[in-house]
Amino acid sequence: MIILTLNIHGDINTSLQVGDIAYYSSTGTVANSGFATVNLGDILLIGEVVGIDHALSEIRVLFDPNLGPTPPTAEDYIMFAKNKTVNSSSLIGYYADVKFENYSTDKIEMFSVGSEISESSK
Repeated sequence: MIILTLNIHGDINTSLQVGDIAYYSSTGTVANSGFATVNLGDILLIGEVVGIDHALSEIRVLFDPNLGPTPPTAEDYIMFAKNKTVNSSSLIGYYADVKFENYSTDKIEMFSVGSEISESSK
């Protein structure tokens, strides 16, 4: 396996994380609309993202040349998928820390405490 460095023209998607899986597809041009992927069946695996440098607009991917496809070219469309094992196995990101205190000298009861969460990185 080798570390393949992908130079991105423009900003790197802020959702991209180390551990995500990178893919690519060949592109073609469509009149009056820019570009389109040539064939959805031609989405090819690059490998696991092992490094991101936003300042240089570079993504480093663990690439195995023995598994098949050639590395992407400058014209190919790069995309990624979140690694579900990494993103749902433990707490990542923001969290709440709650402390309940009662300063009253009278008896007091708490009947319910609720919270709401949502996974945003699937």
